[in-house]
Amino acid sequence: MENIRIVLPEIENIHEIETYISNGGFKAAKKAFSQTPGEIIDQVKKSGLRGRGGAAFSAGLKWSFMPKSTDKPKYLCVNGDESEPGSFKDREVFEKNPHQLIEGTLITCYAIGAKTAYIYIRGEYHKWIKLMQKALDDAYAKGFVGEKMKETFGTDFYCDIYIHKGAGAYICGEESSLMNSIEGKRGYPRVKPPFPAQNGLWGNPTTINNVETIANVPKIIENGWEWYANIGVQKHPGTILYGISGHVNKPGVYELPTGILLTELIFDVAGGVPGNKKIKMVIPGGSSMPPLRGDQLEGVRMDAESLKEAGSAIGTAGVMVMDEDTDILKVLARITKFYYHESCGQCTPCREGTGWMLKTLNRMIEGNATSRDLDLLIEVANNIEGNTICALGDAAAWPVKFTIQRFRDELEQYVKPEVELPIYNKVHSMRETTVPLGVNKR
Repeated sequence: MENIRIVLPEIENIHEIETYISNGGFKAAKKAFSQTPGEIIDQVKKSGLRGRGGAAFSAGLKWSFMPKSTDKPKYLCVNGDESEPGSFKDREVFEKNPHQLIEGTLITCYAIGAKTAYIYIRGEYHKWIKLMQKALDDAYAKGFVGEKMKETFGTDFYCDIYIHKGAGAYICGEESSLMNSIEGKRGYPRVKPPFPAQNGLWGNPTTINNVETIANVPKIIENGWEWYANIGVQKHPGTILYGISGHVNKPGVYELPTGILLTELIFDVAGGVPGNKKIKMVIPGGSSMPPLRGDQLEGVRMDAESLKEAGSAIGTAGVMVMDEDTDILKVLARITKFYYHESCGQCTPCREGTGWMLKTLNRMIEGNATSRDLDLLIEVANNIEGNTICALGDAAAWPVKFTIQRFRDELEQYVKPEVELPIYNKVHSMRETTVPLGVNKR
């Protein structure tokens, strides 16, 4: 197994600015400022760096969407909201290598022409907000951020960076909700188009990238795009911060090349399952990603294309492992409760559908459901999926839909068989359960 560390190097006290500088810190920024913004964007494109926040979209391509000439100010938002269950890798960057994130932010701002960047950190991350603010204050004091950059780097370019404490809502991790939150508004997703590159913060061009994505940038500039492109798999190169939790002996965050076998990650890296129990289910990319059955893990690799072929997605690479004794229904109900609670309520399918799914799952737990309720859950999930402004609807629908499809044999144990009612009672029952909200029953 390759021992390549890009984002979390094994250097003691690398979080301290003096240690970071003595190990080559901020040299990549100086190298970048000697090139044109177009050359930087081209290198990031060629490197194959893809977003580490969930969508795995090309970072360089996203940067190229920013208009080249405009009288409007441009902004960069670094998304560190990290509120999805099973995801806990961005906080490792805040704590262990904050200056590489700051340097990556500087390079990205130069490439897209932004003079202001906001590092948006989850509101509950009190410890990491303080750590990141300390690192930023040190960078300002050393002249690596702000107007002193002109003197430090010998360039006309400079930018300011601000730490923005999140509003304590999962929905603010969605890029347009994040921008509304920074503007002091309620965290509601925006309808697209227009997209952030055309109409973002305060109506100005804006680029949003994940923390881990930005932290990769200095090493790409320092070592060259060819170096980065040859790490891991060709279509999804580089390393990934895999956050492994659940029923494993050594949970934690591990930086490894893309394309590692999921079984190798679980058994060799994370030490296997306690008590050598069998694996029942694995969610490979945070709680919103479709789960995989434990008997379908052989040959599955941890990269965007491989997981798509396996019927799931890389997401945030938050691997959640569940052993043979896990109650799948209770897990599903807990995940659904989270998305019901975190729905912003703007879209009817998500606002109403998540609640109906939770009620139905709770009815199953109580032993009051029938086999038709499993089909009803899939039907509701399908009505949510693809019918909302943002992806929270899909995030709520996928666990329900795919867990039922892949673990139906187990979930059938919680329901009663459908009882055929007499025709009069069946019609009466349907009327009772399908009366629209707000309409009085007669």
